[in-house]
Amino acid sequence: MDNRVAIILAIQDYAQLKKDYSREQAEVIMNICSNIFCGQAVGDTAKLVSDRIGKIVQQRESVSINRQDTSVSRNTQLDLAVPPSRIANLSSGEFVGMVADNPDQRIKYKAFHCRLDLDFPAINAQEKAYKPLPKVRNITDQEVQDHFITIKNEVFDIVQSEMERIKSDPNLAHLLFVDPSKPS
Repeated sequence: MDNRVAIILAIQDYAQLKKDYSREQAEVIMNICSNIFCGQAVGDTAKLVSDRIGKIVQQRESVSINRQDTSVSRNTQLDLAVPPSRIANLSSGEFVGMVADNPDQRIKYKAFHCRLDLDFPAINAQEKAYKPLPKVRNITDQEVQDHFITIKNEVFDIVQSEMERIKSDPNLAHLLFVDPSKPS
């Protein structure tokens, strides 16, 4: 059933994900992503995207020439469809990736390598017609920081109260990765 829910996860580099969430959690997060769009990337990010896109059958032909004759050898082999080196050398506006399909809407070619062709004169003309947003009120950096801390504390309180509620309910305590008999 399609719930018409889409979650978009944007990361600059796979190393960031590993740093912030651990290697295991980063792998889980990356493996649950169905659609991948990747611009220029290097290292683990390029390798991960390249491996995810997969391999394709490539036709190879080699020619050997000696004094008596010439021989042509043809074979096939599996090669990465988009090698990490190609991902590392993408230009601005170029992307590689994969898209997922639905059982009732099959996509024959899910992997892609594309380039955006932008009409810069039209974009510039559109940007010149932009009107500035009206200023509703002035907000100081301190107000933003205070509001952030308030929200952070409220979220912490909600998490704590829900954890206590789940711990104290025998029907829900098994959902936690902690021993409900131990004090928190």
